[in-house]
Amino acid sequence: MYIRYEVADKIATITLDRPEAANAQNSDLLDELDAAWVRAAQDPDVAVIVLRGEGKHFSAGHDLKDRWPSAEDITLEWIYQNESRRYLEYSLRWRNVPKPSIAAVQGRCIAGGLLLCWPCDLIVAADDALFSDPVVLMGIGGVEYHGHTWELGARKAKEILFTGRAVTATEAEQVGMVNKVVPRAELDEQTRALASRIATMPPFGLRQAKRAVNQTLDVQGFYAAIQSVFDVHSTGHGNALSVNGFPILMALDEMKQKIE
Repeated sequence: MYIRYEVADKIATITLDRPEAANAQNSDLLDELDAAWVRAAQDPDVAVIVLRGEGKHFSAGHDLKDRWPSAEDITLEWIYQNESRRYLEYSLRWRNVPKPSIAAVQGRCIAGGLLLCWPCDLIVAADDALFSDPVVLMGIGGVEYHGHTWELGARKAKEILFTGRAVTATEAEQVGMVNKVVPRAELDEQTRALASRIATMPPFGLRQAKRAVNQTLDVQGFYAAIQSVFDVHSTGHGNALSVNGFPILMALDEMKQKIE
């Protein structure tokens, strides 16, 4: 089991519980996480959902050793089917859960980690949080749920993609990606306080408010952009396969260094 699920005082707390691997996301973790989101969505006793990570880091992203075929055997079709299900469809489903959600982020939030916090309605970041998407190093233009432009603005999104550098919690707050930055020691306490305040609001009003904002973003093109850019993402994998095998498998050591 890689996920802990608890409900108290109308708040469902979903915890990524793989701290020894910096909460890297293997297939089992993502499947368990999706089941927890669905459970919280369907539970009438849950008003607010909190997503958090156990340990030093929120999430180091996808576990690149997880069930991947060898570089000789991997195909673009396999990559597309696996990623469209676990990386795109899951994130969109979590985004559209009809209840408010809050991500509490500390330490590193790398690449696939963004696919966990960006679908949440609010983000509370510890002052040590760092957000990054360095997959251009692998010949890919960004992670599968490509919310970069919406979350960061066009020029900041290009900067972090072009350079691979991390965005600090303070920078993220300045551009509106993060709602609040708090001391690391107070992250859970302040996130829960925010969740508790939201939980006192009428559930139907919360549902309608979330729907209104999400639909506004969709009218502006969010949903269509996410879908179309996923296909662009897949061409990066295709190029990687045709040029020199599968660079993701070759870049493991470099990626590991970024979370140490």
